[in-house]
Amino acid sequence: MKMERLPPVKTSLGPSNHPYLTGAWTPQHEEVDATDLEVIEGAIPTDIDGLYIRNTENPVQQPLGRYHPFDGDGMIHMISFKDGRADYRNRFVRTRGFEAEQEAGQALWGGLMDGPGVSLRPGFGAHGGMKDSSSTDVVVHAGKIVSTFYQCGEAYWLDPETLEQGGVASWGPLDGVSAHTKVDEATGEMLFFNYSKHAPYMHYGVVDRHGKLAHYVPIPLPGPRLPHDMAFTANYSILNDLPVFWDAELLKRNIHAVREHEGIPSRFAVLPRYGQPQDIKWFEAAPTYILHFLNSYEEGDEIVMDGYFQEEPTPRPLADAPDGHGHMMGFLDEHSFLPRLHRWRFNLKTGETQEKHLDERTLEFGMFNQRYAGKPYRYAYSTTSKPGWFLFNGFVKHDLETGESWEVKLPEGRYASEAPFVPRLDAKDEDDGYLVSFIIDENNQTSECILIDCKRFTDGPVVRIALPHKVSSGTHSVWAPRAFIRDGFVAA
Repeated sequence: MKMERLPPVKTSLGPSNHPYLTGAWTPQHEEVDATDLEVIEGAIPTDIDGLYIRNTENPVQQPLGRYHPFDGDGMIHMISFKDGRADYRNRFVRTRGFEAEQEAGQALWGGLMDGPGVSLRPGFGAHGGMKDSSSTDVVVHAGKIVSTFYQCGEAYWLDPETLEQGGVASWGPLDGVSAHTKVDEATGEMLFFNYSKHAPYMHYGVVDRHGKLAHYVPIPLPGPRLPHDMAFTANYSILNDLPVFWDAELLKRNIHAVREHEGIPSRFAVLPRYGQPQDIKWFEAAPTYILHFLNSYEEGDEIVMDGYFQEEPTPRPLADAPDGHGHMMGFLDEHSFLPRLHRWRFNLKTGETQEKHLDERTLEFGMFNQRYAGKPYRYAYSTTSKPGWFLFNGFVKHDLETGESWEVKLPEGRYASEAPFVPRLDAKDEDDGYLVSFIIDENNQTSECILIDCKRFTDGPVVRIALPHKVSSGTHSVWAPRAFIRDGFVAA
């Protein structure tokens, strides 16, 4: 392996015993370029050509108040696969907030758990008092990485191969862009939404495959909401209005406290991809909160939508958490809010909703073959998590046609990243490819990249590739085939 380190960023972060500033969540401040990565075990497949790109939270400055892991500065990690070789590089996302704090040499904004008056400057996004760290989601669209923040900050561009900073995306609307933009590889279009504390409270838009805003319309809601994800089919987009959102009375005092509002159902807005507000059809369903959807598709008069239904969307504080962290850790622990793989069916003719769990296990952060996005599909891949922690410790493959499933568990002390599906270059069918993930090894204080052959799922990794440093945990990732980066869409 050959490695080049970049000049260090300026940091004021001191030692901490915070549960999400230590262990697998220890911040990573080193930026490097590394080529010809070392293979620990197995062999790098020669039948893949593309990039695995991962966003992580890496706080650089000492927090002004109480730290939450979603406050951390965004850092993009990229590993490139071509001809049986692997290269790696990582970069902070140089957001306006990151650059301002580099200049000031300290934190300028409070975080998710802080009340009013902590931030030293006006904040960004739907919350209004926080830094836009661009640390939540990452996709590739129009030949560029698009990095976003879940509280509707600005969308930031980076070059996929070099991670060179491209600044704020030119198409970003006034109310920002929420995490979980959706890229339709069949058309090259990117679908997005945002939300705010002023009417109409939500907007929805489409960016064409050339990176130009092609459609942007209001989605009127009864008040401020906290949507986190959306879904789409070949012809429709699906947005949501869920009964877990800020307490209206506390919000009048600029206190952002989330609670479940009893007696309010879940609602889903179905509209044509280029539809207007008057085209929306609303469907009601059982109350819940949904962090992430899997896929959605049309079947006759129905839209089928898969995602993760939370049984306890506002969980109790974690009883055995370190002092002062119980509330935060409860909301981060999947075994507290209990997400279940779930299917909704919306009948466009009758307006009826049908729904059911597809699995009773605690599962989340699902992935599938993106060539089937918006279309009928058969295979889904979810993560399992360590009880009490926001840490992934395994993967489950589902055959949604037969109901079968297969599981891979990581050894104790090894934690995964969100793992997208990587189709083989000559893929013959839907599950002909790999899962790719970064692994944080707390036992050895190292990190590596693994690939799991989805045709031989329970065999575990076919290759383990050493990374040049230990990475921090985080949220989302994407696989980008080089042909898709080049062309902007995947030909049928």
